[in-house]
This record gives sequence, C-alpha cells and structure tokens, in this order.
Amino acid sequence: MFTRRTFTLMLAAAPLSACADAPPTSSRPSLRAADPDLVPRATAGWSAWVDGFKGRARAQGLSANVIEAAFRGQGFVPGVVARDRNQTEFKRSFEDYIAIVAPESKVQEGRAAFARHRNTLQSIEGRYGVPAEIVCAIWGVESNFGQRRGDIPTISAVSTLAYDGRRGAFFEKQLVAALQILQAGDVSTRNMLGSWAGAMGHTQFIPTSYLQSAVDFTGDGRRDIWSEDPSDALASAASYLRGAGWTSGQNWAVENANGDLTPDAGGPSFRTGPNFRVIKRYNNSDSYALGVGHLADRIAGGGPLRQPFGPDRFGLTIDQRQELQRRLTAAGFDTQGDDGVIGPNSRAAISAFQRSRGLPATGDPSVSLLNML
Repeated sequence: MFTRRTFTLMLAAAPLSACADAPPTSSRPSLRAADPDLVPRATAGWSAWVDGFKGRARAQGLSANVIEAAFRGQGFVPGVVARDRNQTEFKRSFEDYIAIVAPESKVQEGRAAFARHRNTLQSIEGRYGVPAEIVCAIWGVESNFGQRRGDIPTISAVSTLAYDGRRGAFFEKQLVAALQILQAGDVSTRNMLGSWAGAMGHTQFIPTSYLQSAVDFTGDGRRDIWSEDPSDALASAASYLRGAGWTSGQNWAVENANGDLTPDAGGPSFRTGPNFRVIKRYNNSDSYALGVGHLADRIAGGGPLRQPFGPDRFGLTIDQRQELQRRLTAAGFDTQGDDGVIGPNSRAAISAFQRSRGLPATGDPSVSLLNML
C-alpha cells in the first residue's frame, strides 16, 4: 500500500522562524547542492506537458493565478527520473534496519528532541490519543528529527514524475493536490520543498495525505509542516495515525519469544497488536513499523532488544561486522561508518582491500577477511 511517503528511507530541529516566506535553513544537508541533476531546468517537453496540464488543473477548480505562480521558476528534474527508474528492490535484514533507524546515537538524539518538544508532544498525545514517543519516533525515522526534510521543489518533483509517465496518473494527482495546498495559503511555492518523490516536511507527507490529515496545531491559520517549528508536522502525523485507526491504551507490540512475528530467523520475535498495523499504514513494511515502535520504546526509556541476533549469512555477528568496518577504515579503506551494516560503502571498501592483496574483489565480508585485517 503506497500511502503518503516517498519510496526511499530518508534518514532535531531547533525552533527558529516559522515565517512562511523565510528561506529554508542552510544548515541542513542539501540534496541539490550534492547533485546538480536535482536542480530544476525548463525543457521543451516538460514545458509542453505543463501547458496541457494547466487546462486540466483549471477544470478542477484551481485558480489560473495560483497555477501560473506555482510553475514560475520550476522545471524538469532529471535526477528525480533517474531515482524513480533505478530503485533497486532488495530486502534488508531486520537487524540491519534496526542498526540504521535506531542505533544508540539516534536514541540519544531522539531523547534530546523529545525533551526539547515535550510540552508539544504531550499536548498532541492529549488531543489525538497517539503516544508522544510514537510521534517522535516517526519524526526520527522520516526526517532524522527535522534534519533531512528534503530541499527539492515539490512542484518540480511531482510535475517531473507526472510528465515522465511511468506513474503519471498518480503523480498528476499529487501535483493537483500540491496546487490545492498552495491555493489554500498554507505555504509559499518557494518553501514547498521535500524529497525527490514529493514527500514533504518533517514527517514526509505526500500532497494527497497532507490534504487528508494535516492540521494547524499552532493556531496561526496555516498547516505548516515545513517550518523550523515542527509542531504542525508532528500533530499531522498523529492526526494521520488516529484517522488510520489508532487505539489508545494499547501497545504497538511487545518482544515475546512466542510472538506472531519474527522478522529474521533466530532473531527477536514480537507479539503485535492492532496499532502495529496502524503504523504500517504510514509505510507498509513490517521492518518500518518495528523500527518506529522500537525507537519509540527507546526514546521513552526502554532498553535494547533482549533477544540477540545470530550470525549473518557470512557467519559474522554485528560486533564482528563493526570491527571489520573499523579495521578497514584504519587500513585506509574507508567504510563511511561502523554501524555493522554491510552496504555499498562497506562493499566498495572490501573490494578495494581485496584488490590491494591480489584477491578476487567480491566485496563480501567474511571471518577470514576479518582475521586478515
């Protein structure tokens, strides 16, 4: 079920200005600065498609002035199409997923973010019945507590995907919804920014889900999920979950040796409840729901998972994988971190090390490789 977010995982904002016309903060990572292909540019094909779309948009009650203003300065984004066409389908282990979304460093960030916004989060819980730690954990998983909200103009991103045509009808619907948001005055075109697939703000709503669930929690007349103040975005996430059927007073899941869900063979098992399935409405993935729930438990003061994970398919435990990464980096083959997840950076480092020793460059970790290092 594709509901309201981007297709890729986007892994604490200090409250600054909530002014709708303020430029986005330059202290956050910039996708556009890192990749010139994410900078919009007008092309003949995109421009012709937009000209045809404008009539369809007006037929749905959108103002011609709003439409013209929204497309001013927008364009085709080649990097968006490249990402959409090159999504690699793979199944990451639950152990790897937890290592990415709920490492100890992120738990500490989450507790600090919760402390900064405690009053707001508790008020949101009181209004919507969704635990404050669950809302905070979604914030952490979706945008790293506001640090990775995305900086691609939403109108450019969704119009590029609508024009490209692979899922044209879906993204044209998102484009119409984005224009409706602009027409309502909740945000300016300049500040309507998000991911390459059109997911926006602290909690990464796609435009149609914004129209469905976004709320004005601060009472300033705008449902502003983009500003440095995350209040509206956090409340909107709670609104979404309540609308999806959140049941107050029930656990999302508990770790249980006889649970109904064991994501990894030999790893932890969980006894899940109805609220687990509600979290999956945000992103239809068992690992996502388990990650959000576990991070929420840790933010609330809970400890690590009790049941350890066994060795992976290469015969290595997470401690051994972390040691492998540290030793590779120390030897001059940088793995870009030591989280124990053997992803592209670690595989590239392993391959480079193997080539330096005259070995087949498989990129695979192993006990013998660790011993060699």
